[in-house]
Amino acid sequence: MVEDALLAQRGGLLCWVPVWLGLGIGWYFAQAQEPGDAGLAVGGAVALALLLAVPRVGVAYRPVLLAIIIALIGAGIAKYRTETVAAPALNFRYYGPIEGRVVNIDRSASDALRLTLDRVVLDRIAPHRTPARVRVSVHGDQPFSDYRPGTVLMMTGHLSPPAGPAEPGGFDFQRHAWFLGLGAVGYTRNPVLRLAAPAAPDAMMRIFALRMAISRAVQEAMPGEAGAFAAALMTGDRSGMGQDSLAALRASNLAHLLAISGLHMGLLTGFVFAVVRYGLALVPPLALRLPTKKIAAVIALIVGAFYLALSGGNVATERAFVMVAVMLVAVLLGRRALTLRAVAIAAIIVLVWQPEALTGPGFQMSFAATIALVAVFRALRGAELHRLPRWTRPVLSVFVSSLVAGLATAPYAAAHFNIVSHYGLIANLVSVPLMGVLVMPAAVLAACLWPLGLAWIGLAVMEPGLRWILFVAQTTAAQPHAVSHVIAPPGAVLPILTLAMLWLILWQGRARFAGLAIAALAFVIWQQGTRPDLLIADDGALIGVLGPEGRALSKPTGGSFSAGIWLENDGAPVAQDIAAARDGLQRDGRVVTALLGEWRILQVSGKTALATLQGCGGADVLVVNQVDEVARPCLVYDLTGLRGTGALAMDLTATGDLRIETSRARAGNRPWNGRKGPADAALLLSRQ
Repeated sequence: MVEDALLAQRGGLLCWVPVWLGLGIGWYFAQAQEPGDAGLAVGGAVALALLLAVPRVGVAYRPVLLAIIIALIGAGIAKYRTETVAAPALNFRYYGPIEGRVVNIDRSASDALRLTLDRVVLDRIAPHRTPARVRVSVHGDQPFSDYRPGTVLMMTGHLSPPAGPAEPGGFDFQRHAWFLGLGAVGYTRNPVLRLAAPAAPDAMMRIFALRMAISRAVQEAMPGEAGAFAAALMTGDRSGMGQDSLAALRASNLAHLLAISGLHMGLLTGFVFAVVRYGLALVPPLALRLPTKKIAAVIALIVGAFYLALSGGNVATERAFVMVAVMLVAVLLGRRALTLRAVAIAAIIVLVWQPEALTGPGFQMSFAATIALVAVFRALRGAELHRLPRWTRPVLSVFVSSLVAGLATAPYAAAHFNIVSHYGLIANLVSVPLMGVLVMPAAVLAACLWPLGLAWIGLAVMEPGLRWILFVAQTTAAQPHAVSHVIAPPGAVLPILTLAMLWLILWQGRARFAGLAIAALAFVIWQQGTRPDLLIADDGALIGVLGPEGRALSKPTGGSFSAGIWLENDGAPVAQDIAAARDGLQRDGRVVTALLGEWRILQVSGKTALATLQGCGGADVLVVNQVDEVARPCLVYDLTGLRGTGALAMDLTATGDLRIETSRARAGNRPWNGRKGPADAALLLSRQ
């Protein structure tokens, strides 16, 4: 029976390759300790032994051995990628002169202008220890604000190493920064000075300059949020978008229209493909002599590549281009373009090229939507839709596409962003068609008319569509109960859910329906998930205890980044001052006390409060945001200790013990956090 089930899969084995490749990559990133040379040697030996064994086993079982080999290759690819992107990073807090060349401009979550610099020069830091790239947020009134690509700037500012997770198991910005090549992040409130005008640019800098020039021209021709939206769609530059608009787009599940991803790349290349193909068909001599379909595919591919370069080449756009390129190449080869095999090839290319993308929401959501759409429309291929009136078919297609894509991506959006949009389907139904039939064609028209100075015609056509989408987003977000929030799921939930749905779609035979049961199990695990009883920020300045009203925070301002993440992951985001007004903590000036069962945790802020503290103040655990060199009769986490451990999570166990987990223990000892040796374990305090 097992052999027959395995033989039944032979027609779809290619689709399983990215699954096993992803399992190997996921295993690598999940490790608490970096695999060493010995581990690599063992993995290589196992892969070689299995490869030699393949011809000696039955045909049905060969894919099983190959699957293990592919998983080992995936882990090796992730390891290789980690080593090849290695670059210097700061390991201390720096304040002083910062010099560098502008290579990217965007905005932070707090709406501050943010500059990414390369060719960095820092005072009294040797070149071989200087980060290759730094990112600086610019605050305050600036005498000079015309930041052009390639301009060499100088400023005095603060830089720090990329921060670790805001809580154990949270988003690891250190790993994210490692693969971006960011060795430090910081800010300046001092004047930013132009040290030198852009020098002779290389190809990438020319594209960046063109991108920013187009963005400025679009926003000048179309003022306001609509112009910023148009610039984001055409160039990927979102620095002009206001935070209110971004929040409305997220709440209405329309944020995917802002990010240049599969939808935009597909609409653009599809429009170009259709225009070229049908345009050539209108000329009979050409239509009869030339392969118009293949010519259209080549031109659409070239346009897509240019759009990729112009948009800044972020990870989401790269994935979208790879998927579109695979489909257009299938057209050139005379094969069906939109199939699970085409999606599998695109996933393989992305995972080999950028294995770290596997852990990000962009990869997960884009491929979840694409796979679900292909599977559903393949299942509907035999449906007798021709009986429906012609005008209902595109409406039904848009409805089914929005519904399927929304359902497929909803678990990933909820897991990563803790938000479930209740009216997202309606918002997409009244927005996505307009994007396809009006906005993107008008963007192509504007690009074609740009050399003639007539781009305003295309932009004028775009503007009503963009204003309508923004209106839909704001109206939807303003509705009562437009969104609900969920707690962050346990780490195993998304892998289990993903494998369950892939099994349901890819496995051949009745056993595929076991995927539904496994998916249900993932949701049960999610529903049973719990949040830490007490969280402590990595600088000791903020703590939060979970109570009946939600998490109570130790102060109404300061530490807003950690506070926001904690409350979002709790599934109950509120303003920090509201959370600080809740019961659950005992506050006495700069001394805050939290009780977990019989355990007393004391947080002390400031040198004065620490100097007046006698012993541990009756606490079992003392947390201070200063360096404390006094020997005390309790467990102490001072500023020095917290810099080593990162943020803390404390839980009261069923037996009354206190379990303390550090971000360092959960993140492990990996290249991106600069730690080596065996990983730390959670600490268990017991009174027995």
